[in-house]
Amino acid sequence: MVTLSKNAIAPEYPPGPKGHWLWGILPDYVRDRLGFISYCAKEYGDVVLWKSPAFLTYLLNNPEYIEEVLVKKHNNFGRHKTFHILQRLWGTGLLTSTGEFWQRQRRLMQPAFHRERIFAYGEVMVDYTKRLLSGWQAGEIRDIHAEMMHLTLEIVAKALFGVDMASEVEKVGTAMQVSIEYFESRSTNLILFFLPEWLPLPGNLRYHKVIDEFDQLIYRIIQQRRESSVDTGDLLSMLLQVQDEDGTRMSDKQVRDEIMTLLIAGHETTALALSWGWYLLSQHPEVEQKLLAELQTVLGGRTPTVADLPQLVYTDRVINEILRLYPPAWAISREAIQPCEIAGYHLRPGDGIVVSPWVMHRDPRYFPEPEVFNPDRWEGDLAKRLPTFAYFPFGGGPRICIGQSFAKMEAALLLATIVQQFKLTLVPNQEIVPWPAFTLRPKYGIKMLVNQR
Repeated sequence: MVTLSKNAIAPEYPPGPKGHWLWGILPDYVRDRLGFISYCAKEYGDVVLWKSPAFLTYLLNNPEYIEEVLVKKHNNFGRHKTFHILQRLWGTGLLTSTGEFWQRQRRLMQPAFHRERIFAYGEVMVDYTKRLLSGWQAGEIRDIHAEMMHLTLEIVAKALFGVDMASEVEKVGTAMQVSIEYFESRSTNLILFFLPEWLPLPGNLRYHKVIDEFDQLIYRIIQQRRESSVDTGDLLSMLLQVQDEDGTRMSDKQVRDEIMTLLIAGHETTALALSWGWYLLSQHPEVEQKLLAELQTVLGGRTPTVADLPQLVYTDRVINEILRLYPPAWAISREAIQPCEIAGYHLRPGDGIVVSPWVMHRDPRYFPEPEVFNPDRWEGDLAKRLPTFAYFPFGGGPRICIGQSFAKMEAALLLATIVQQFKLTLVPNQEIVPWPAFTLRPKYGIKMLVNQR
């Protein structure tokens, strides 16, 4: 791999694929994003230039350079221009807001994710999982991806907002599917990318319809809580009661944006990790047996609690390895908002940056036999010995995922609860395709046969 030393004089631009004379790298990228981004890292090294008709993008494949962007020089970068595609969905929540407003919102919500508060969510996580499993019957086939999405949505709604969303999961699932398809179509088609979203095109109309329905649900939750005037101690109460220095409270629109962001981001990360986890475990029975043996030793058949987590060492390694191979945020993008230097190259405002956990987590410099599902690689505190940005499933820097502890605890509790009760077997002759749209989803779901242990 080509690596620039700190003292090396870099050429004006790094190497990269030539691309189409008009469309640049877009056709190759759209055809196979994961394959293309992996090829570029292997073929061109630690810094790769992508050319497109609209802008230049730098792909960084070195932990040191990634740290420059996400940590050391993070003030030089803002959200990538593709984020505007889903502005109607996200609003100005934590995911998309910037500057002082973002800092204020982050400070406001941080207490809801403190260690003690997260531990209190553990009982909700296990109770909702047991409720799900009570409806499973031995010998039936279920789309485990859909099951995990429904379960984690209900958990985050109850834990953070005190709301039971069992009757709304289909509506939310449809809104998410339509939103991701909308993002996919507009981010990979330059004509659609530059067309305004208010044009009455079929895709635009379908997207706005589901978001309007989603909004009605969220605003109803806000209205009901405001009318009750009850402080339940959850994040929603905190959002409704906080006051600015001048005494003004957050508007319903601001509250809506934060609820929307945390509902979606707060359930999807864990759901995707578990979906890919069941797929991997079904392909590696030796790992599943080792996991089951630990659960039987530590839990003896009882329901897990947060207090058990420090003893579930192998369970934690399994989750780390799932997130290594299938990071929900497969790529992270930024855009330079002022001139700066990264990896020895001069970036102009508007230049894009892409860093990819998918690529870094499969880099043989840090992970021998990177394609192999091997939880034992995490023995001996591997996470502490790795460069910070060789493994970063939750991002990094000031904008690291606020719910990472919530997600990892949830994944461990749900995995431990389900594995003890059910064996999940992959249904043969189905196509399991990673779909790298906004997040890394199984494109056609993952159908599994469920049987009680």
